[in-house]
Amino acid sequence: MRKQRKLSSLGEFPLLVVVALLVSIFVKTFLVQFFYIPSGSMENTLQVNDRVGVNKIANFFGEIKRGEVVVFRDPAGWLPEPDPASTGVIGKAKSALVFAGILPNPAKQYLIKRVIGVGGDHIVCCDATHHLKINETSIKEPYIFEGDRPSDTDFEVTVPKGFIWVMGDHRSASADSRFHTDDPHKGMVPLSAVTGRATFVIWPLKNAKFLDVGKDLSKITATK
Repeated sequence: MRKQRKLSSLGEFPLLVVVALLVSIFVKTFLVQFFYIPSGSMENTLQVNDRVGVNKIANFFGEIKRGEVVVFRDPAGWLPEPDPASTGVIGKAKSALVFAGILPNPAKQYLIKRVIGVGGDHIVCCDATHHLKINETSIKEPYIFEGDRPSDTDFEVTVPKGFIWVMGDHRSASADSRFHTDDPHKGMVPLSAVTGRATFVIWPLKNAKFLDVGKDLSKITATK
């Protein structure tokens, strides 16, 4: 009898593994996906190797808002090509685990930035006090890396509908929308490329927190 129970348990194990993988894939695809941060472009809001949880379900029920931190697929060759070594057996195994939601996505072909402007916004850098202006309103950005200016380069853009303008919090170390104005989207990120909102840091525990939305950005009046 004990032997039969042991065999029965062994037979159920593969089924439990399959169910667990399906649940993990469902969660990763529709609810929450985890990424780790590979660079310092969002310091000090996010640190290198932080693990962040990205809320994907919000994409189905709400619009992207100014001030939110978003993860998006490389929109137009902003990142270098992936390392060929990542396509080997080990690379493929890691990719499978990432796909299943077991490992956090290394974000090699994804970027994470803060939304500064949404469709219709007119953004200017900078006013007389060296602040960004959005729709004629100057904004304060307390999340910017200490010692950085809102931007070391001047620009003036109007964001088309269906796109967002993004910038890293570590402005002097972020190759964001400002540096890609010669690409097909003129530095804008299509909403269709957005994976979701980065909502919280889950690891390491000493950095665990919910991510704030820029208060000044959220108060800006939308253009008609």
